[in-house]
Amino acid sequence: MRLSTRGRYAVMAMVELAARDDSAVAEGRGSRGQVSLAEIASAQHLSLAYLEQLFGPLRRAGLVVSTRGPGGGYRLARGAGAISIADIVEAVDEPIHATRCDDGGPGCLAGQRCLTHDLWAELGDQIRLFLAAVTLADVIGGKVLGRAIAPVMTDHASLP
Repeated sequence: MRLSTRGRYAVMAMVELAARDDSAVAEGRGSRGQVSLAEIASAQHLSLAYLEQLFGPLRRAGLVVSTRGPGGGYRLARGAGAISIADIVEAVDEPIHATRCDDGGPGCLAGQRCLTHDLWAELGDQIRLFLAAVTLADVIGGKVLGRAIAPVMTDHASLP
């Protein structure tokens, strides 16, 4: 399963925005203020036109605030620790599905649920839970590595 360009670019752009704000606070300048999409595009090597398409939904979701005109741009609507990666992915309408059928649809195999449906549905849920538990602050603070937790294994041979 892969996250589309839409979701990845949105996360990359939001991390850039958070990192700029975080470095400004660390240097004692308070909040950096507005960051233009051109600055984000340049820093992350992303398409400006594509970022323009992504920041509308991010603004409507309440994740960023925009200011028009000279000196305008975007800033985080709330602290980096209060914005999860799942918030960002969901804001740009990026579905996280590992199954090949839609929820509530007729099924993935000639109108029937395949035997592996529950396996892939659970994988999608695990991905959503992981992304919901990671914030922008975690990413810019380098606190992501090692966060994935292996499931507790049970000895199925001893089950009745």
